[in-house]
Amino acid sequence: MDGDKCQLKRSWNVCKEVPIIQDEQTSWKLLKLLKFFSLLAVSLLVFSLAICSKTTFLLLITLSSNATQTIPAAQKPLTHLCVSCVLIGPSVLLLIKSFWKVIFKGSKKPAWTTVAWVLCVDFLVALGSAVLAVVAMPFLDIVTNVMILNGVSILSSVFQVVAQCFAGKEKNKFFLPSIFSVILSLLGYVLFLTSSLLGGKREMVLMSGLAIAGAFLVSLNWWENYCSHFKGNFFSKLSEDIARSRNVLHILSSLLRIVVTATVVGVYIYLSDRNWSTLTSVPGNVKTVVLVLTLVQVFSSALCHWFVVVACKMHALRRGFILPLYLASLGVLAVFITPVMIRFQKNRDLIGDNYTITAFCQETMYSSDNKDSWYEGLVLDVAHSLCKLNLNQLRDMGLLGGAAFCWWLGLILSTSYIGFLKFQRIQRTQDLFVRRMYEGGFVEQSMLLNSRFKIQKTGKSNKAQQTDPVKVLLCATMWHETDDEMMKMIISMFRLDQYRPKNEGGSKDVDFESHVFFDDAFRDVRGTKEPNVNEYAETLVRVIREVYSIFDEGDYSLFKERTPLPSQKVLKTPYGGRLEFTLPHGNKLTVHFKNKQLIRHKKRWSQIMYLYYLLGWNLTTKYHRMFEKIKDEEGLNKKLEKEKHNTYLLALDGDTDFQPAAVMLLIDRLRNYPHVGAVCGRIHPTGTGPMVWYQKFEYAVGHWLQKTAEHVFGCVLCSPGCFSLFRAAGLMDDNVMKKYTTKATEASHFVQYDQGEDRWLCTLLLQQGWRVEYNAASDAYTNAPQDFKEFYNQRRRWGPSTLANTIDLLGSGSVTSRRNSSISKLYILYQILSTASSILGPATIVLMTGGSLAFVLNIPANGALLLAVVPPIIYLVVCFRFKSDTQITVAAVMSVFYAFLMLGTVLSIIGAMVKDGTIWTPSGLFFTSIVLMNVVTAVMHPQEFQLIIYGILYFVCIPSAYLLLAIYSMVNMNNVSWGTRETGSLKPTASPPPATTNLFQRCLKFKGCNRCCEKDHSQELDELEFWRELLKVYLEPLPDDKEKQKKITEDLKDLRNKVTFVYFIVNALWLVATFVLQIIGAPVTIQIPKTDIHLVATGEVIYLDPIGLMFLLGFALVLLMQFVGMIYHR
Repeated sequence: MDGDKCQLKRSWNVCKEVPIIQDEQTSWKLLKLLKFFSLLAVSLLVFSLAICSKTTFLLLITLSSNATQTIPAAQKPLTHLCVSCVLIGPSVLLLIKSFWKVIFKGSKKPAWTTVAWVLCVDFLVALGSAVLAVVAMPFLDIVTNVMILNGVSILSSVFQVVAQCFAGKEKNKFFLPSIFSVILSLLGYVLFLTSSLLGGKREMVLMSGLAIAGAFLVSLNWWENYCSHFKGNFFSKLSEDIARSRNVLHILSSLLRIVVTATVVGVYIYLSDRNWSTLTSVPGNVKTVVLVLTLVQVFSSALCHWFVVVACKMHALRRGFILPLYLASLGVLAVFITPVMIRFQKNRDLIGDNYTITAFCQETMYSSDNKDSWYEGLVLDVAHSLCKLNLNQLRDMGLLGGAAFCWWLGLILSTSYIGFLKFQRIQRTQDLFVRRMYEGGFVEQSMLLNSRFKIQKTGKSNKAQQTDPVKVLLCATMWHETDDEMMKMIISMFRLDQYRPKNEGGSKDVDFESHVFFDDAFRDVRGTKEPNVNEYAETLVRVIREVYSIFDEGDYSLFKERTPLPSQKVLKTPYGGRLEFTLPHGNKLTVHFKNKQLIRHKKRWSQIMYLYYLLGWNLTTKYHRMFEKIKDEEGLNKKLEKEKHNTYLLALDGDTDFQPAAVMLLIDRLRNYPHVGAVCGRIHPTGTGPMVWYQKFEYAVGHWLQKTAEHVFGCVLCSPGCFSLFRAAGLMDDNVMKKYTTKATEASHFVQYDQGEDRWLCTLLLQQGWRVEYNAASDAYTNAPQDFKEFYNQRRRWGPSTLANTIDLLGSGSVTSRRNSSISKLYILYQILSTASSILGPATIVLMTGGSLAFVLNIPANGALLLAVVPPIIYLVVCFRFKSDTQITVAAVMSVFYAFLMLGTVLSIIGAMVKDGTIWTPSGLFFTSIVLMNVVTAVMHPQEFQLIIYGILYFVCIPSAYLLLAIYSMVNMNNVSWGTRETGSLKPTASPPPATTNLFQRCLKFKGCNRCCEKDHSQELDELEFWRELLKVYLEPLPDDKEKQKKITEDLKDLRNKVTFVYFIVNALWLVATFVLQIIGAPVTIQIPKTDIHLVATGEVIYLDPIGLMFLLGFALVLLMQFVGMIYHR
């Protein structure tokens, strides 16, 4: 009856305000269509590039044959040289890549037995490859050359049979295909050798034997694919050592392959009575054709390898990888035979039906007519090669055709397992392929045989490799967020609950649990004994209630009773209160309301609170209880380490908006890379207005260039706390979580620890040896400051803390580089250059504006520089003499002035280039390079290309951001307040609102009509004791000690004075040095000849001071490294 009354009371209030929820999981038809065309494009590219690679390689070999006429016999060293370049091309690329990894990433030294084994095998492979391609194949016909390369699968098939024999008694799925592959490959060689013997030519028999021997040696190349499947301690240790020291081994093996190939070519040229001096006598047009074929082969092979990797990561194994490469050999045959048949048909149309293939071959073999074009010449050479076949003898054609078919089918059977491999998202390339590179002469065979071999049992489902389930703890810190900001974050949590339901069937790979830690959630109410939650906490509860009703899939009809929200728990805790409830799909959400009178507040202490509660208490305490029962220390330690390794914390801000797919990408990164301690995504600022537009491009450039460069060359230095995933094992490591609890006692601690807590936590992880990475595909959105004052206050915190943490990391660079294999000495040097350019930013802006004033006002350079120094000095005085609000107001006015001046600077640079008729000046080159670099970078990020529009605003705001903001940040370093969302403490209310006198009563509204929240007073005493101890040891509210606060204030001012003195004196010295060099003039400047746009000397000279040139080169080097890192990362 009461329920009916309640339903009647609510029947008039049925209209709802539902927030717009964007769901990226919806599969649009356009998206499916784009996916289809992307897969089709990749498949066609792999097929086309494989044909292009093989065709150009075989054309070079055909031109090496004495039977061809395009290049005379005496000039064949050119084609032999180009064939050897094709063979060693991948080795050169691998040498460069491995050398770079050793420099920037580090590598272990291999054992001598490993070095000897690897070099011995690579010596044989390089020898076989050179003998096959340089010595034997030029004597064979082009059809045999196309198909004999498929025969290099022979030993891989043998290794598969052996590996599956060692796999156990259970029947293997691909055992019979491997057996048939061995038989067919051997049969192909037998038929080929029989055909040569029946031909009766001794030279052909010899070359056929060399071809078979070379193919067998080449087939050793993929032994490592099966090494781990062989029984024996030697092979297991060998595999481990190779994986540990792969970079060093690749450097040694690449050098060996280059030397062996060069030696074979040199010896062969010498034994064949040819001379390298003939390279200069080759006609220019012929040399051009050969060199173009070589370059096309090298680039098409590299691109084919890259697109094959793309196809695998797109999970298009069959359509984008296997099928195109299987058909490549047939496509190459069609490419060679079709032009010859067209030529034959043309001749037959002219001569008559009596014109036969035999007559065509006789005409071709003895023809010495000049070719009209390079294409006709190549077709004639291919016809020469095809006419080596005795086309009138069915026996010979049958033997060669049978051999070709056996080799091709043998390759298919030996690699048929690839179609049944299952890969995870963002699978590592080293998990897809055993060797890092391909083989230049036979790219499709090498890519197929290089695919990682996995033994599959019959009768078992072919699922992706099972991984241990992981637990993700979402930890959001809140303070004074608005209703809209809270809504975004809560909706994101509910999305995850819907994406991975706990109370339904489905994937159990990830378990989500959400926590919100709400700072300063209480206020005092006069006349009550207990504090009440404040308006921000009430807003959060209301937001959760609204979002719950949206995501709850119940049928809310007007004529049906509404299902109340499930019973929740409201707990009173030593730190304030806790609200626990279950989301619609079974996952848990807990809101921790913090009372700043009971527990220390602010973001870092909230992080310490959830680190020790979720990891220190929830994760480790259960193992202590288990140990009391089973006393298995070793086993429990293993389980504990495994759980720590598979437990992740997703750090969030109270306004972060994200999709489940973004979280899964971060999870995959930690799951696939065990040495990664943290990973962050691409952060997008949201909001409206010019300040947000500026930040959109600033964030874009920071992620496009800086974050990617750090990821590629070393480690990301800061994983932002608004959206980052941390591994529990890394956080719980020595000198990380414990050191993070350090209370600020010195002035520098307040700057480094409390103002930049996210960067400090990452610094601790890096110093302990963990890697921090960046995933560009994982997008998250967070509100950005929309007004000038809030933006300046935010960056006032970020600037000094970034500098402090970077200097801390650089100071321990030698120790960190020894502990952390991803941080090398060169990466430390890169960070030193980047930091130096950041420190000298104000002086650089002054010099830039001085040059602009000199051009616009047509005044001497020294006078312009003195004029450009005046505004920064005035603003520096304002910052020391006036309050923060006045400083920001002055900065806003000066920013407008500098924006117009920046437009003048751009026009002055463009004007100088137009006036001088050249871009080959330092300023012209720098300006052009910056513009091109940003445009190319935006093109490389097509989904965000539109952000380049905001680049104009970013450019004109450079003086405000790098000069005025730098001055404001440094002078106000002693101000350690948060600066954003500073609304002040809520004053006690005169009287308590009715029926809402404490936390429990305020949460009654969450339940609905006439239902009370469940009050759980059965909290475990152990957990209550844990909270009391945690508060006592780490989180007790800081005492209000006036004397201590006064001393800290004085120490902060003293630190500010010291740092600003050094900071600004360095910039002043830079300006003075430039000023003096400009006064002295020509005797101390570097003179560079001036050229026009066509690089023709004009007779004039450009004067550069050495200091400015050094800085320009250093800054350009940093930008170049960031650009190269971005290209590699994409």
